[in-house]
Amino acid sequence: MTRTAAQIACPIPLHPDGFPQRIPVLRHPTAGFRLVKSAINTGERPETAAARALFDQSGLETRSAVMLGTSQSLGDDAQWHFSLCRVVPPVRDQWAHLFAANGRERSEFRWLALDADLPQPFDPICQRALNWIRNAL
Repeated sequence: MTRTAAQIACPIPLHPDGFPQRIPVLRHPTAGFRLVKSAINTGERPETAAARALFDQSGLETRSAVMLGTSQSLGDDAQWHFSLCRVVPPVRDQWAHLFAANGRERSEFRWLALDADLPQPFDPICQRALNWIRNAL
């Protein structure tokens, strides 16, 4: 029996001001820094899953989402689908958001310039995903 790879949606919400290109990173209370990501539900389009995950996990609302590409080479046996998300302004420089995932979890967010050094500790899979994003943009 062949195992199906997990399908992961990764939104790429660029900061509305456009320069420098920045995306939000979250500091999870126990997992360190990472990107917003989510499993794609059966029958759900990757762009829809990306917009859903972005809103659920960060509170950022997506005005539109378009597929940027897919990668199966991030090292976690999953197929990652990256979607550019145009967010509804205004946005804060830093914020906290509560979301339901096994109870209520509070994560802190900030915008990270794509050419900046990564805050530590940064999740290794998300670091490879960020490198994919940097190369794609």
